Amino acid sequence: MQNTAPGRLVPGHIARSLRTESGSAMFLALVTVMALVWANSPLSESYFELWHQEVGFDVGPAGMHMNLHHWINDGLMVIFFFVVGLEVRQEFAHGSLRDRSRAQLAAMAGVAGVALPALVYVFVVSVSGGSGLGGWGAVVGTDTAFMLGALAIVGPRLSGQLRVFLLTLTVVDDFLAVSIIGIVYSDQIKLVPLSIALACLIGLWGLGRSRQWNAAPYVILVIVMWFATVSSGVHASLAGMLAGLLIPAYPTQRQEVVAARQFFRDFWQSPSAASARSVGRGLARGISVNERMHEVLRRPTALLVVPIFALANAGVDLRGGLLADSFGSSVTWGVIAGLVLGKLVGIGVATLLAVRMGLGRLPEGVGMGSVFGGAALSGMGFTVSLLIIGLAFGSTTDLGRQATVGVLVSMVLAVALGWLIFKIAAQRWGEESADLPMVLDPPVDPEVDHIRGPVDAQLTLVEYIDFECEYCAHATGSWEDLSGHFGHDLRYVVRHLPHHPHGPLAAKASEAAANQGEFWTWLDYVFTHQDALEREHLIGYAEDLGLDVDRFVQDMDSEAVAERVNRDLVSAENSGAHATPTFFVEGHRLVGDYDARTLTAALESSRRGTRTQVASV
Repeated sequence: MQNTAPGRLVPGHIARSLRTESGSAMFLALVTVMALVWANSPLSESYFELWHQEVGFDVGPAGMHMNLHHWINDGLMVIFFFVVGLEVRQEFAHGSLRDRSRAQLAAMAGVAGVALPALVYVFVVSVSGGSGLGGWGAVVGTDTAFMLGALAIVGPRLSGQLRVFLLTLTVVDDFLAVSIIGIVYSDQIKLVPLSIALACLIGLWGLGRSRQWNAAPYVILVIVMWFATVSSGVHASLAGMLAGLLIPAYPTQRQEVVAARQFFRDFWQSPSAASARSVGRGLARGISVNERMHEVLRRPTALLVVPIFALANAGVDLRGGLLADSFGSSVTWGVIAGLVLGKLVGIGVATLLAVRMGLGRLPEGVGMGSVFGGAALSGMGFTVSLLIIGLAFGSTTDLGRQATVGVLVSMVLAVALGWLIFKIAAQRWGEESADLPMVLDPPVDPEVDHIRGPVDAQLTLVEYIDFECEYCAHATGSWEDLSGHFGHDLRYVVRHLPHHPHGPLAAKASEAAANQGEFWTWLDYVFTHQDALEREHLIGYAEDLGLDVDRFVQDMDSEAVAERVNRDLVSAENSGAHATPTFFVEGHRLVGDYDARTLTAALESSRRGTRTQVASV
């Protein structure tokens, strides 16, 4: 039995690796190498014949027939650009693009990171006679999957904030790149199908405005729009991006989550198909259609759609002197210079100038050395580059193959340049991290901190809270589950991070209650009255709990209590806690979910000495 255990673990280990950014990037690189090997092997004829196989269908008088290569580039890749559109909408709705300074910085760096590479390409090709100028769009895009995978491998050990900056940047990059594809590289336009596609866009907008929570109407309109767009002559990537942008995104609706809990209670008490359906609908209503679609599509897109695209497009027959011809071609060098140098200088210098001129601000913990390292990695064009090369030149023409060689060479050079810049940034400027702090600062002090459970317990869980934060009230309620599991092995510590309107006063009130030895009684009571946290309400709660009201009011307004709350605010800043609830397990910040089951797993991992960071994927 013991001999077979490792074998049984291999598939699970591979599956977990593929879910990581570095793992999916390595898989994509492997598929790219497979395409190159296949295209240069004795079976190369079968490689090229496969993608020219005609595939289609007819439904009455209507139908669609394309070769397999077009189905992948104009069909499967629409899913990729649709997911990009979903992500852009999320960033504008409740992501980093809501922050004006970050959005402004990303816009300037993104535009420069598209414009300068195109200018560099045009300059290099023009100097050599101008043959191949139409391929300038091949250098405007960044392959997000490859870039993030490379960042995870060659970037700083902690690079979460740099990752956020680069993702925000690629939002602008992707939008501009897809717009260029749709406007510059589309075929002759047919008005009737184009009108149908526009009508579908209006329909999607109407569904979003009406807050339609059911995904089915959106899916139907997107499919109809795709057929119409392909027939119209406009490249379908633009339709995918626009459709994704119109799928509504909004923060999780707490009242819908509470309603879903009641539906689940009904199912618990009387399980039936009807009550199960109500639970499903209730859960769906709590999460935006955008996020539900993104959750369904993101992994298949990363692990299936993009690798299939790579297999179909990266196979270049390098025999017959192609490499020698490529390195003597202005198109190849235009692609290399545009992607490697154009992206580095465009993104890096634009970001540097914008920050110094006060036009934007970098995420906390990110230095300019890390920015230039990320800018270098942005030279990995791949997906968008290969797509535009096929549209501009045709992937099997001499210019198309030379441009593809340029893209592949650029990927290697971009990773090497990024690695070198990150190393220099770490050694010369001390930029060993590009993330928020991950360690609790200062450590738990029993003389100052509020501790529930044994002071000398084996495990420590710290939570930063805001009394007006609905999620804090429910996350803090996990204590019952955790204490039931760990017993006296766990101590629970609360620190303040008030950022809601009534949060600061409520935090001071809790410290006033703590001065009378009733902090935890106060916390449990006030979390059930989050909708009423005005001053008079807080004084009323002090009366309800039997506190000395005069002393309570005096302490609530005292300088000592204000300093106590400020201590926790400084601690939150030093520890990388910017929102509530934020948890620290054994002094290390937890990233991702914070339900009782996840917290239990993280604490158990720490107890075994195998601490893991729970990351969002």
